[in-house]
Amino acid sequence: MLIQAPMLTPAGPQPRSRSVQSLPSALLIAATALAATTTTGCTPSAPAGPVDTRAVVAQQQQLNNEVRQQLEQIPPPSKTRYLAVRSLSSWENPYITVQANMLTLHVTVADANTSALGQGGMLRPVGARRQNLDIRVGELPAALNAVPQSAWPYGRVIAVEEAHDAPASARPEIRRNLEIAMRSLNDLGVVVYEWTEGGAGLR
Repeated sequence: MLIQAPMLTPAGPQPRSRSVQSLPSALLIAATALAATTTTGCTPSAPAGPVDTRAVVAQQQQLNNEVRQQLEQIPPPSKTRYLAVRSLSSWENPYITVQANMLTLHVTVADANTSALGQGGMLRPVGARRQNLDIRVGELPAALNAVPQSAWPYGRVIAVEEAHDAPASARPEIRRNLEIAMRSLNDLGVVVYEWTEGGAGLR
């Protein structure tokens, strides 16, 4: 069951892009509710009993297929646009920061001002339109399904980075979550642009 969320509206000035804030409640509710369908479905709850693993897997596959169909409405990625970006602070498509116990989905809402004057400058910084949502790794398809098409100006591509301030002991778990997130994105037909300290690259 797909849940359509209202279009995001531009927010006021925000802290730096890696700070953790909240996306509008509509997106949070949509992501949480859609993710819940992967385990509970849309029927009333039943008494606890043995988990049918095959049924859970089938529901997850059905959800992913539906989300993939929704994402296919977004045009293919434009390399001439996103390959020219040199900093995540200037990145306008959704991007993900992978942490040890969660993902942070960063979404830049569309600029309500259609004029090119001052766009991306001091008075109209891209970061001021960026909002963030912390999610579990398994909630990624549901969260992406709630992101409006206007938030994908480069097309169907998403940047992924590892958290920079995590201790060394958390690195193995971060790397596992990164691999899981990238597999999920590939299954959804989204191009992954892996962002690293030394530069970025397609995966």
